[in-house]
Amino acid sequence: MELFKKKYWTLMLLPLVVLAFTSVLSLVEAYSRTDFPPDFVFGSGTSAYQVEGAADEDGRTPSIWDVFAHAGHSGQATGDVACDQYHKYKEDVKLMKDIGLEAYRFSISWSRLLPSGRGPVNPKGLQYYNNLIDELITHGIEPHVTLHHFDLPQALQDEYGGWLSQESVRDFTDYADTCFKEFGDRVTQWTTITEANVFSLGGYDQGITPPGRCSPPFGLNCTKGNSSIEPYIAVHNLLLAHASATNLYKKQYKDKQNGAVGISVYTYGTVPLTNSVEDKQAAARLNDFLIGWIMHPLVFGDYPETMKTIVGSRLPAFTADESEQVKGAFDFFGVINYMAIYVKDNSSSQTQNLHDFTTDMAVIMILYGNTSFTSEYANTPWSLQQVLLYIKETYDNPPIYIAENGLHKTPQIHKTPQTSLEDTTRVQYLSSHIEAVLQSLRKGSNVKGYFQWSLLDLFELFRGYEMTYGLYYVDYKDPYLTRYPKLSAHWYSSFLMGTLHHQSHASSSSAL
Repeated sequence: MELFKKKYWTLMLLPLVVLAFTSVLSLVEAYSRTDFPPDFVFGSGTSAYQVEGAADEDGRTPSIWDVFAHAGHSGQATGDVACDQYHKYKEDVKLMKDIGLEAYRFSISWSRLLPSGRGPVNPKGLQYYNNLIDELITHGIEPHVTLHHFDLPQALQDEYGGWLSQESVRDFTDYADTCFKEFGDRVTQWTTITEANVFSLGGYDQGITPPGRCSPPFGLNCTKGNSSIEPYIAVHNLLLAHASATNLYKKQYKDKQNGAVGISVYTYGTVPLTNSVEDKQAAARLNDFLIGWIMHPLVFGDYPETMKTIVGSRLPAFTADESEQVKGAFDFFGVINYMAIYVKDNSSSQTQNLHDFTTDMAVIMILYGNTSFTSEYANTPWSLQQVLLYIKETYDNPPIYIAENGLHKTPQIHKTPQTSLEDTTRVQYLSSHIEAVLQSLRKGSNVKGYFQWSLLDLFELFRGYEMTYGLYYVDYKDPYLTRYPKLSAHWYSSFLMGTLHHQSHASSSSAL
């Protein structure tokens, strides 16, 4: 019956796929998969807590994300079951193969592999990730592994405050060492930390992501934390942990395993709200803070001067030895980009008595295109291209992977499979953003791969299962959690398999 349903929906989709492809084409220059370099990789991504489920099975212990979700911060939803990829990984790898994915970006649950955060390896957790990696490789799909995706073991948060303590550097390095040793014979692409900037801002300034720390007047429902200093402390320790793990890999594993280690950063395309000098300076300042906070120390060994001047003593200082450790401690950067923002100067905020990251930046951010974080994003491919060219010019053109890029639709909870599969606007979004990557390559950006977010409709940090980014619809009302391909899955498959020569979108560079 389940197989029949899948075939039925696939057949029903075929006429819609043709219409979707037709509706997003324009009569400009064509591009295809073959226009990208032979070693350029296309994939899709998920993260452990968002898809695995089996939250309390086989020795796994809670992460800070488990605790955050169970406190009701994600629309009263949790990742306890999620997409149940822990039990359905073979089925999901088959879906990846059917699409033609060249790579799959997923994260390891630290607390599934090391339930205490350190110490003995959990045999069941080790077996699961070995099985998943082997299944991917058997189907010709390259595993790209992330070590930390908002899910520090709660045991370490309870013991010493997690990323607010430099003890986290030691424990993360040991965890990374375990992963390199156990999986590095098959995994060559490692991301240490996902969205180090957003993780710290949401978790330690605004209180809207794990571990939910903040202080008035900056955060929401603050019960503990210090928004003025904790985000800076957390990022400092994240950078030291990343550098420690990266340098360990270079010293002990790189010669044998020939892999690469990077870190990912969340970005926006920016447009000054007006042509005033102040708004243009504000847009530059935002990039210094949001992107430079993570990338500048790793490229140049210290934080941007803008940050040091404005934040002052609240910004931790690297010792001379630490500066040497972080400088050059990367093989690539992961870029996460979904949308663009208008930027308006707000320098008057710096006269306040209390400061957090936002008042330090002294900008007002307005989402581009009359949209919101919980509504469908405006299609702004120039945003991604702008970020890639900014990084090229500012940070010596490092290797880049587009770690996440995608479009979420309106709440799935009110939808049926029929309407959820007709994601024409997602096809438009993906096709135009992939073109923006191609145009960036042609302008000299050192981009190595593109990962669509996400493979499946999964548990999201904000609003749980109501925000749907997937190429596959997951029927959460079905006890089997049946997956159905959307138009976007068919489009991506046609593109990857070389059967779609897609027309360019004139809008890709309209705002550059």
